[in-house]
Parts: sequence; C-alpha cells; structure tokens
Amino acid sequence: MTVMCDLGPAARRMADLVDGVPDSLLTAPTPCERYTLGDLIEHVDGLSLAFTAAATKDATETGARAASQGPSGHAARLDDDWRTRIPARLAALADAWRAPAAWAGETRAGGLDLPAELAGRIALNELVVHGWDVARAMGRPFEADARELEACLSFVSAMSAPDQLDSRGDAFGPVVDVPADAPLLDRVIGLSGRDPAWRRPGP
Repeated sequence: MTVMCDLGPAARRMADLVDGVPDSLLTAPTPCERYTLGDLIEHVDGLSLAFTAAATKDATETGARAASQGPSGHAARLDDDWRTRIPARLAALADAWRAPAAWAGETRAGGLDLPAELAGRIALNELVVHGWDVARAMGRPFEADARELEACLSFVSAMSAPDQLDSRGDAFGPVVDVPADAPLLDRVIGLSGRDPAWRRPGP
C-alpha cells in the first residue's frame, strides 16, 4: 500500500491560518452558518485528533475516544494555548498519514467504521474546505494546489450523487451550483454546500 496523498501542505496552510486568527475575530461568522470562527477553530482541533487516531488506528483508550467522537465546534472549549497546540496537532495529523499503513485496511473516525483510504480523503477534504472557511472568515485569500483540489473534487462529487444525498448529513449543506468551467476550488466549495462568493460581512 502506498501513501495516497500528502496532507502536509493542507495541514501547514491550516496551521498558518489558525496562528493568524486574532481574538477579535473569534465571534465572526463563517461560511459554515452554525459556526463562528472560534467554533470552527475548535472543530479543527477536534478533527486533527480524530483523524490522527484514524491514521494510526490507535487502540488505546485515548485513541479510541478520539476516533469515536465527532469533532465538536464550541469556541468555549478553546484553551489559552490553542494557537500553538492546534498547529502541533495538525503537524502530527499530516505525519500520521505519511505512513503507508495509515491508508490500508479499515479504521474508525467520527464514530464510524470506514475504509482507511476513505478516512484519509475525508481528512484532506476537511483541511482544504475548512481552510477556505477560516480564510474567508478573516477576509484572507486562499489557495490550494491542483492535486489537493482534484482529490477533494472526487470526494465531494461522490458525496453529491443523488443516491448519497441522505448521507451528506450535517457535514455538507445543499449543493451550490457553480459554472462547469469555474475554477477548481470554486467547484469543490460549491459541492461542499458553500457559496464560493461568500465574503465576511462588515468592513
């Protein structure tokens, strides 16, 4: 089994975004309607633990707990050291998925048993799409490389098929139509249930 894709660039990009979030924006809205920026950052903290455990197939009590619980999303749970802790956890996440064994067999993430390869693709999509969310909430530009976006497009396209609509759950909003010739990032974002034109309200 080989490594399907390197999560390192997406994890580093997310870490840089998290490190640059000022306290004044923690209550700012995001493209995820149910999340403020602080909520979203805490969600990223949780998913970094969950998908690291999924990669390592950690059978310890701590690992099993991380893999069985879905990432939350409550800013009140952010500790004082979140700007350093979350980037460190994101680095650990990327490192865990560099092991070929991470992509083999079955694993558990968010309380669900699923193929490890699928878990890795979900982790990449979470980093890319939520990276866009965080950047938009701060009014910052966001870019991802074509290989990442192609992998995400494959995943979100499959999740947008008519027979998959019931399984989208809370993870995705309704598909936002974008032109077929739109940039790759916009197509990923639209299929993820977000409006690529979303901008942070206010000055």
